[in-house]
Order: sequence, then C-alpha cells, then structure tokens
Amino acid sequence: QVQLVESGGGLVQAGGSLRLSCAASGRTFSRYAMGWFRQAPGKEREFVARITWSGGSTYYADSVKGRFTISRDIGKNTVYLQMNSLKPEDTAIYYCAADSLGLGGTRKDRYNYWGQGTQVTVSS
Repeated sequence: QVQLVESGGGLVQAGGSLRLSCAASGRTFSRYAMGWFRQAPGKEREFVARITWSGGSTYYADSVKGRFTISRDIGKNTVYLQMNSLKPEDTAIYYCAADSLGLGGTRKDRYNYWGQGTQVTVSS
C-alpha cells in the first residue's frame, strides 16, 4: 500500500515558478514509477510527466516539455515537479500517481495509487 500527499501548489504570476512535492509512504516506494497529472475545470485529467523507478528515464507532455522537470529522491520517498515559465493554461489541480509495476506511462489507468491533488493557479 502506498499513500501519496502532494504539496507546494499556490498562486503565481505568469512566468513564475513553483515546485510541487509528493511525499510517499510505503516501503516499496523505490520500485514504483511515479507520474504527475493535472486536471483543469471542465477538462479531463491529463498526463504531465513521469519518472521510472530508477529515476533513469523521464517523459513529458509536449505542453510542458522544456519548462517542467520531474525528479525523485528515493531516500526522502519524495517526487518533485519543478515548474518554470508558468502560463495561465497550466492552471489546474495537480495529482501525483504511483505505478506499482515500475514503468509508468501516459495513461491514467497505468497508475494504481493517487494523491488528493494540489491546486496551481497561474495569473496573467
């Protein structure tokens, strides 16, 4: 069993930065692939970024490539999403997710554990 708790969301002006954190509990966290998704009002939850259990492979949605960076600290059981050059269209609730098979992916159904989400609002 894995529990995920996101933090770090808030209100920021366009062009600014935020760093989201996802703290995981569970002794097998190091073997899980981790992903970040987001959901804007009235829209489907969409993939943002993912990192494999080893941290050796990352993948990003085209909309955030070059602006967002996903990383993980196995010792701290934490995954991060550094978000730079934020745009108003990045406004959404951001969710952390874990895939116990360790591969991750862009599909929501690949992930079997989810956090409660953290709100990110980017003003123009």
